[in-house]
Amino acid sequence: MSLTTDPSTTQNQDSPNQFSKITELRDHLRCTLLGKEQQIDLVIACLLSRGHLLLDDLPGTGKTTLAKAIASGISGKLARVQCTPDLMPAEITGFSVFNQKTREFDFRPGPVFSDLLLADELNRTTPRTQSALLEAMAERQVTIDGEGHALSPSFFVIATQNPIDSHGAYPLPEAQLDRFSIKLRIGYPDRESQRQILRREVNREGNDSSTETSHATLTLEEFNALQEHARSVQVNDRVMDYIIDLVEAFRSDESIELGVSPRGMMHWQAMSQGWAMMNGRNFVTPTDVADVAQPVLSVRLLTRGETVDQVITRVMMTVPAPEYK
Repeated sequence: MSLTTDPSTTQNQDSPNQFSKITELRDHLRCTLLGKEQQIDLVIACLLSRGHLLLDDLPGTGKTTLAKAIASGISGKLARVQCTPDLMPAEITGFSVFNQKTREFDFRPGPVFSDLLLADELNRTTPRTQSALLEAMAERQVTIDGEGHALSPSFFVIATQNPIDSHGAYPLPEAQLDRFSIKLRIGYPDRESQRQILRREVNREGNDSSTETSHATLTLEEFNALQEHARSVQVNDRVMDYIIDLVEAFRSDESIELGVSPRGMMHWQAMSQGWAMMNGRNFVTPTDVADVAQPVLSVRLLTRGETVDQVITRVMMTVPAPEYK
């Protein structure tokens, strides 16, 4: 039995154009962050799935560069917050001030009122301030003084944390981690990419016209249309059952302290849809589910006795995938 429906419904007339736009965005990001093709593809799938991204990596590996490239690539507004212990929740969400002239309170929007928010070293700020992002990430709105304020439909959070330096850090609680779709490590570039980075820096020296002037590859409206299309990517019932089988296998594994929540399961399916769309398809295969498993699960599993990667590899091998024809 095929895992697809009627083949005529797996593509539509807009698909070639949509795939070309994804390719443009991919090429744009790959020119900015050299030698990280796999990570860039996962980031784009995360964008398409309307998820959020946690970068667990060392300083200087291109996290800020990636955020700027994404914002410029989709013609979006970028806001950056450097998280510190004295950062207050209102400095993220915004606050109301009294206007002496109008004798009314005026709302001053915070950095969450952007298309892309870079929260640098999120684990450096207090749990109270971290929690200011919970509603924004889950519902794309914030409540201030009892009034809800809608955020951008394409609101996307990139949060970073340093996995090595734990001094003065506040570990992200499970409720916060579960709101991220995936966790990635960019890592150091290979030797050839490092050579290109040095060459690019030499050519940029003293040349103002060659500084970061990345042009947009998509309009924000085009990007929002891609996100809408990703939500319509078909997921066969047997693929859904495969996801459920995997989720239950992880929950029942003896090495798992905290398994995959229903929210995490939905993130997994949405990432699979984005990954399928990245590959030019309008339907999800079991391979798509497996391809995104590691970044989806690594942000939400708590293990004992084994590393998260070891458990993911072992459990994924024990659950049979449905046949695909």
